[in-house]
Amino acid sequence: MAKPTSPLPLVVLISGSGSNLQAIIDACASGQINAEVRAVICNRPDAYGLERARNAGITTQLVNHRDFSDRRSFDIELERLIDSYHPGLVVLAGFMRILTPEFVNRYMGRLINIHPSLLPNFQGLHTHQRAIDAGAKEHGVSVHFVTPELDGGPVIIRAVVPILDGDDAEALAQRVLTQEHIIYPKAVGWYAEGRLSLKEGQTLLDG
Repeated sequence: MAKPTSPLPLVVLISGSGSNLQAIIDACASGQINAEVRAVICNRPDAYGLERARNAGITTQLVNHRDFSDRRSFDIELERLIDSYHPGLVVLAGFMRILTPEFVNRYMGRLINIHPSLLPNFQGLHTHQRAIDAGAKEHGVSVHFVTPELDGGPVIIRAVVPILDGDDAEALAQRVLTQEHIIYPKAVGWYAEGRLSLKEGQTLLDG
């Protein structure tokens, strides 16, 4: 398979601080991955990730979910904006909205997310505390293709961290976050190289 020569255009969706966005921006800037963030779209006006994008000279768009009467009308506006940038890949980086099946199906196979657990364990919120409460010995983070099932799409890559005696959710979250910043750019890079795909509900790497 021939490697693409032009950078893969990305649209990144965020809701918060944007630390994974920053890791992807840095990986693009350093040439670690052959991709370019064309736009960052956010649903919260106070999200620090918007500042990160502006500091990198990246176009930002705000789509405040509170301005919409229902989830689908919000998603329709999101689709309109995303499509205006013609992305090869849509990257959810701490985007805290449940997306409608219509949205997910529109971008199926080119829509990825990062989730702070070893999926399929601990789908949903408060994953670090739930892992500690469950007495798990290991925890971590997963990058996955997005499907209509919440946090249920096929996994692309995971990173594992041990749960140490005396860990609280904050300490565990920090160790997991360090791994997030490593594996998310790696997954984007694989996609940009044409090595990663979703076929019949399964993740394929190099076929």
